[in-house]
Amino acid sequence: MGASLYDRLKEACPEEWGAYTRHKFVRALGTGDLPEACFRHYLVQDYLFLIQFSRAYALSVYKADTIDDMRTAARTLGGILDSEMGLHVRFCAEWGLSREDLESAPEATATIAYTRFVLERGMAGDVLDLHTALAPCVVGYGEIARALLDDPATRHEGNPYRAWIDAYAGEEYQALANAAREQLDAMASRRLSAARLPALISTFSRATRLEAQFWQMGLDQTT
Repeated sequence: MGASLYDRLKEACPEEWGAYTRHKFVRALGTGDLPEACFRHYLVQDYLFLIQFSRAYALSVYKADTIDDMRTAARTLGGILDSEMGLHVRFCAEWGLSREDLESAPEATATIAYTRFVLERGMAGDVLDLHTALAPCVVGYGEIARALLDDPATRHEGNPYRAWIDAYAGEEYQALANAAREQLDAMASRRLSAARLPALISTFSRATRLEAQFWQMGLDQTT
């Protein structure tokens, strides 16, 4: 059996993937040295990010090839709107951020750039283009958190960001990430051709670069 599409996409852009998954923001989460102002700014933008990703999964329902894919996208959409956003609000409250703070904040340039790119790929392309653009976030966060748990440099005791790491390294999110990988492969089995692969690699590469810029946006917030 050949490599999954996700693995092929990662292998095609190792520099971009490394810059994203081993970004200074990520490493500072692991050591616990990330300034709190940076993390709070990231949390606000991540909430706004989830709003746009909800729209992406609504688009995925429309673009889906099969009833099963429609149901999967609808479940994900419902999970974001009915569960994940509520959990995010409660998590942010622990960092002194109210729901009003989140919903009244302007979108940062990095947030706009990434989320609109994903939506544009979904609108202009098909469901495989859309899920290729989503993959660095949906699957990548699971990989990042799992790597942080295994990293000897990670501080486990007294790390203010341990709850964030545990959430993405936990069984529930890991199952979601694995399902996203499997769905990408299922879509590829119906739509992927040798002629399409370069364009998908380009989409994945750009989405990965935009993810790194999202980390940098958080890191640049020092006040």
